[in-house]
Amino acid sequence: MDQTKTPLYTLLCEHTSRQPISFHVPGHKYGAVFYEEALSTFVPLLHLDVTELSHLDDLHHPTGAIEEAQQLAAKLYGVKQTYFLVNGSTSGNLAMITAVCEKNKKVIVQRNCHKSILHALHLVGATPIFISPEFDEDVRVMSFVSFETIYNTLREHSDAAALILTNPNYYGMSIDLTKIIQLAHSYRMPVLVDEAHGAHFVLGEPFPKSAVECGADIVVQSAHKTLPAMTMGSFLHFNSDLIDERTLRYFLQVFQTSSPSYPIMASLDLARAYVAQQTRETINEMVEQIQLFKQQLRGIEAIHVVESQHPLVRTDLLKITLQTRSAHSGYELQQLLERNEIFTEMADPYNVLLVYPLAKIKQFQMITERIKRALQSIGSERQNEHVQIQLPKHCQAVSYEWIKGKQTKQVQLYDAVGRVCAQMVVPYPPGIPILLIGEIVTKQHIELIQYLKQMGAYFQTDINGDYIEVFEEA
Repeated sequence: MDQTKTPLYTLLCEHTSRQPISFHVPGHKYGAVFYEEALSTFVPLLHLDVTELSHLDDLHHPTGAIEEAQQLAAKLYGVKQTYFLVNGSTSGNLAMITAVCEKNKKVIVQRNCHKSILHALHLVGATPIFISPEFDEDVRVMSFVSFETIYNTLREHSDAAALILTNPNYYGMSIDLTKIIQLAHSYRMPVLVDEAHGAHFVLGEPFPKSAVECGADIVVQSAHKTLPAMTMGSFLHFNSDLIDERTLRYFLQVFQTSSPSYPIMASLDLARAYVAQQTRETINEMVEQIQLFKQQLRGIEAIHVVESQHPLVRTDLLKITLQTRSAHSGYELQQLLERNEIFTEMADPYNVLLVYPLAKIKQFQMITERIKRALQSIGSERQNEHVQIQLPKHCQAVSYEWIKGKQTKQVQLYDAVGRVCAQMVVPYPPGIPILLIGEIVTKQHIELIQYLKQMGAYFQTDINGDYIEVFEEA
């Protein structure tokens, strides 16, 4: 297939070039009706923002340009079928899990997973068997689950409906999943992988190995995270003989809007073409610039660039993790950069994460100099107490079925110890819950929450006060 083609984007451009008259949704009518002061900013996109007209295809039953665009993506990634997602990887995670898992059936799940995976298990009513990841001493975050841990878990729970993994983690730390996937398949167990941060791994060396190449049954990727696609634009890759694809298609309709965004879909079409047209020369030029960028960052006295030194881990080149030498927190470092109009992806108590673009940066030297100037004020040797950011051992007290309709109440954080948590406690980013609904609250949980709050973490749940929701009876 001709990977230079962009069938959906091209069709939308042809449609708008004919100056169509709109008696259909959306209400902006190709920009004819819009807030005047913002029109010049939005109008190019509004021309492409259409609906399922007869010749523009339908995401939920594609037979034309959308189907061709998806087939081009499937060919590029080497899978049976690729599905465009317009509601982010969250919708893909929800669909793949509900397509495979059943009520009260066991599912083996990597504990440092995104909250959307846990939401899906909750909706299904499955019984999660959590497996704990290794703690990386260099980056000070949770990393991968070892082969030994998965081997022992599969022996004990060989009847589980699926193995759900997250690879790479937010910081770009990735392992080769081939042996793990082969092991799961020896039990006839499908492997579902949240590869949100690995849509560009299809380029091969020098990037880590994609779960698609390793043989996973379903892989979900956030194209918008590292490819030039619009926010919420994602891929779901299906490549399984163990999963019913018709069931998967049904749940993709359930969890995606019935009014999918054509600009988002067109951006996925374009992002795929962009990746497909990368040559070894352009990749090498980008890699050289990334290495030079890291080298210049290492020359800044106030900070150092950290990477996992674990022999099994490969770190994605697009992810650059910084720590301060003076032990200022990652949150403080992020705030300092933001005051100088340098905006990073995320921070944690130790790290600030930069996501490099999949391209050579223009004005490269200017950007490096701005970072240097921004960090000139870091000179103090003030030391913060270092706490190991590792999740306490999971202890699920009640099933997802039990919690339906149960009364809850708010209690002060330390009064919650020993109680059953009634809310998901999620620092965001990265969106990995500290506490799950139905989990017993421990002193270690509360100490970790308090520490993160003190360091400046933002919680995407109502935990920013000193109270937490627990079940009245449990």
